[in-house]
Amino acid sequence: MFFFLSKTVGVMLLPSNLMVGAGVAGLILLLTRFYSVGRKLVAASLLLLAVCGFTPIGNLLLYPLESRFPPWDETRGAPDGVIVLGGSIEPDLSAMHGTPVFGPSIDRLIAAAQLAHRYPNARILFSGGNGSLDSSDPAREADFALPVFESLGISRDRLIMERRSRNTQENAEFSKTLVVPKPGERWLLVTSAYHMPRAVGIFRKAGFAVEPYPVDWRMGGRANLLRPSRFFIGGLGRVDTASREWMGLIAYWISGKTSEIFPGPEPRGLQ
Repeated sequence: MFFFLSKTVGVMLLPSNLMVGAGVAGLILLLTRFYSVGRKLVAASLLLLAVCGFTPIGNLLLYPLESRFPPWDETRGAPDGVIVLGGSIEPDLSAMHGTPVFGPSIDRLIAAAQLAHRYPNARILFSGGNGSLDSSDPAREADFALPVFESLGISRDRLIMERRSRNTQENAEFSKTLVVPKPGERWLLVTSAYHMPRAVGIFRKAGFAVEPYPVDWRMGGRANLLRPSRFFIGGLGRVDTASREWMGLIAYWISGKTSEIFPGPEPRGLQ
């Protein structure tokens, strides 16, 4: 049920969808005796879309997420393994075209490949299935990630491909089952910086201690907080991305899938 709600209600609650929905409702009301209400809804939706698309509100929502975890400290030595979360490949489009079709989070896959070359003894686990509501969909992200890794010079015997997960909770659970981390082992978690707080919280709840390796930033640092967006679609996209993550943090915390509403770095001794 949680998965179904996240893919339906969660999508409906995205700011862009809410604002467009309000505008459409307003247009319909213009044809009825509730004309004044409809006019206000249309005006409000257009105003809010402009605010979200051109003002720095998306930056303000993203910055706390992306800055929650610092860059990984490589001076601590080589990790035993690297877990990279799916989201870098579009499985359905890849299946249609018979070749990997990359999405906006391709940084995750590239960073994992770089780490694999930097630490030749580390195991590499790619966790990504298909987040579609259609459980019969055969396309799996991991199936297309495998040849990409091999083409980047990473040996098949170092790769562990987890292809069943549909969301971050399943990423954590299935990854732990596959690698069975031993006490003292150090595993890096590679995912988008904005997604790292929720991902780390879920892995901690699953009993899998990981070290965050954030990538795929969507904005600059603090100096860019108040910079307006040059392009409407970019600004609106940042608002949606951040809103989806904040809603996910709250939903996972309320449902008990994380122990903290906004997971952050743990003291060095607890990692």
